Amino acid sequence: MAKKRRRQPVAELKLQITGGQANPAPPVGPALSQHGVNIGQFINQFNERTQDQMGVPIPVEIAIYRDGSFDFDLKKPPVSYMLKRAAAVAKGSGETGREFVGHVSEEQVREIAEEKMPDLNAHDIESAMKIVEGTARSAGIEVVGPDEEPTEIETEESAESEESEEAEAAEEPA
Repeated sequence: MAKKRRRQPVAELKLQITGGQANPAPPVGPALSQHGVNIGQFINQFNERTQDQMGVPIPVEIAIYRDGSFDFDLKKPPVSYMLKRAAAVAKGSGETGREFVGHVSEEQVREIAEEKMPDLNAHDIESAMKIVEGTARSAGIEVVGPDEEPTEIETEESAESEESEEAEAAEEPA
């Protein structure tokens, strides 16, 4: 009896696509069309599987076979996205290491590490937490322990109000 052979992919692609909002525009369309994949079929399947994660960036690994068929695996959102969501900030710091834009607790770091664990190259949760903490540091997000006080974060609005208060104080006659 002949052994059943497992199909070997001709190409493997890694893309990051917004959940529930895939469309044939770059990067999806050009990446898939050069391998003869039915783009509409992929977009429909992807949007159907990610409709509950609308607007979330989702890494996807696509295996493309000789006949134009494909399989794809969805990964968890990037750690940076999860950290920004947990810290309630829109974007990371422009001056990493000197300026913090938000903070997260060690408990939040643990939750993110546990959720992302299948996609990380870590053997245990402590190693995964160190990876998440490093990403937080790179984004300018401070990790605060249970008995630590977070650094005060200066927003643009608070900086502008301080400058206007200083200007008003300088204008007042003594």
